[in-house]
Amino acid sequence: ALLDSGLGYTFLRNHWYFDNLFGKLPQVLASGQWFTSAGEGRLADVSRGDTARAAVAALLASDGGSHAYDISGPQALTTDEVAALVSEVTGKPIQVVQISKDAQVQALKGAGLPGFVVDIVVGFDQNTLQGRAANVSGDFQKLTGREPQRLKDFLVANKAKLAG
Repeated sequence: ALLDSGLGYTFLRNHWYFDNLFGKLPQVLASGQWFTSAGEGRLADVSRGDTARAAVAALLASDGGSHAYDISGPQALTTDEVAALVSEVTGKPIQVVQISKDAQVQALKGAGLPGFVVDIVVGFDQNTLQGRAANVSGDFQKLTGREPQRLKDFLVANKAKLAG
């Protein structure tokens, strides 16, 4: 409806947040294993702080025209690459264990997660596997004039939160 209205718009399509790792990494670090069905799929995650900076910049730059921005981090990383960075920052080894989608569903259900949560977790991994979250757009830099934060820098700044 907005596209058909003729009004100007600005869409900010934020990638998955670095901050979401805090829900997973304490268990991963405790067990030393990261189970995933994402394969070699990549994520171009971004910090919440950077998405806020992009939103402010978009508001200040509003020219009445129509714009769509993909707000991504500066690099697209596999689960193995994320695990290596987390290990480097925490000093704790992490083994990434690739499992099938069906095995992931069964493991999460077996752990007692509700079906809707299982669907969300598996959906994220499947979207990653299919390359739907790997786009490094450059739109953040276009809006703000600076590079988005790298995952390693985010992890170092939030090292205390990684333990849960």
